[in-house]
Amino acid sequence: MQGWKPDIAGTLGPKYLAIAEAIARDIEGGALRPGDRLPPQRMLAELLGVDLTTITRAYGEAQRLGLIEGDGRRGSFVRNQAAQPPGIAYAEPADAGMNAPPEAGDRQLEKAFAASAASLLGRADGPAPFHYQPRGGMGLARTAGAALLQERGIPAQEDSVLISAGGQHALHAVTSTELRPGDVLAVAAFVYPGLLAVARRYGLKLRVVASDGEGMLPEALAQACAEGAAAAYVVPTNDNPTTATLGVARRAALAAVVRSHGIKLIEDDAYGLLPERPLPPLAALVPERCWHIASVSKILSPGLRVAWIAAPDIAAAWRLAADLHETAVMAPPLNVAVVADWLHGGSFDTLRAAVREEARARQAIARAVLRPGSFHAQDEGYHLWMPLPAGANPAEIVSALRPQGLAVVAGDAFAVAPSAAPPALRISIGGSMPRDRLERALRLLDALTTPGATRKIALV
Repeated sequence: MQGWKPDIAGTLGPKYLAIAEAIARDIEGGALRPGDRLPPQRMLAELLGVDLTTITRAYGEAQRLGLIEGDGRRGSFVRNQAAQPPGIAYAEPADAGMNAPPEAGDRQLEKAFAASAASLLGRADGPAPFHYQPRGGMGLARTAGAALLQERGIPAQEDSVLISAGGQHALHAVTSTELRPGDVLAVAAFVYPGLLAVARRYGLKLRVVASDGEGMLPEALAQACAEGAAAAYVVPTNDNPTTATLGVARRAALAAVVRSHGIKLIEDDAYGLLPERPLPPLAALVPERCWHIASVSKILSPGLRVAWIAAPDIAAAWRLAADLHETAVMAPPLNVAVVADWLHGGSFDTLRAAVREEARARQAIARAVLRPGSFHAQDEGYHLWMPLPAGANPAEIVSALRPQGLAVVAGDAFAVAPSAAPPALRISIGGSMPRDRLERALRLLDALTTPGATRKIALV
């Protein structure tokens, strides 16, 4: 359907909505059929005499309405409407500030979920996974999670591994059971906002520990421990937001500090399963003091809401189990069963590899577009950390980039002391944004952050 042209003559209102309405009208009338490929955005913009942004917004609106779907560089295609009632949009626009894994091409995740769900629901030898689960989570999934963590050197077993409804749920449970209001938690200067929210809710005092490009400094943590820190919080691989990764020697040194001072360690290893050659987690080095959290939210999809918590021992695990049950009862049973099925059948590794390869491709785009040295990143990660010059206004840059669909957050959202934080940006290059749109958005980011650039750049 390269020759398809929407009829928007005489329409009122925004042109992008008129184009989306024309797509809906031509699908209903049969001019566009399931599987038809729509013209490339740039070609259609030239054909209609409008700017490229108009076509991008039109296709985005049509996709939001469930009329079309994007498939990376292959373009946009009319969806098969037979599988869902017309006029119902199941997916709302994503939160522009969230850091989501990049979607691999050919809808691999959706297909894998549909296949596993159909298999699980079609079995005649047991009940479907729709019922209440035992405290601690589905036994099959805990066993699969324990095996996954054992591969990384963590001495996990079914009775010490619990299932939570995502990493944030796990953080709440660990904090509420293991820490008390007024306890001092050692953290870096920039921290995952979910942890900041948990600290506020449970009345924790945050003690900033000096860090370098690799992460938290062992001697600084030791000083914090000597001054009363009860626990430490680390994201050891591809830290959110700074992208710092603790090396093997640094992990060993931090583990030694934790053990010698007898403090508790919360290891939020949200990104640790993604690298092709993952480093040993701190839970493998100091398991008796560590609460290790591994989630699929940053590895495959945040919508699954499945995470594993490896507790130091069985007693600690069952303290956590009670809190997990009180706060969310359980993780979604069907999702948990699907993830366990993927682990047993090998699909988990296939899907993880697809996300990893897409992340590498997007990092290559970032390196090609952005000025060398202007940002920090990990090759197998999908967010960037960009320090800005003194006096820069991150909020202005975020506002300018929002219409482009790029997930950019000002650095002070991650700061323990926002008023004292140097200006910076965290940029997510994951999610569903196609590579061509990502490249265009990054070019604008580069223009907006180039030293000496004009403060006002017209968006086209």
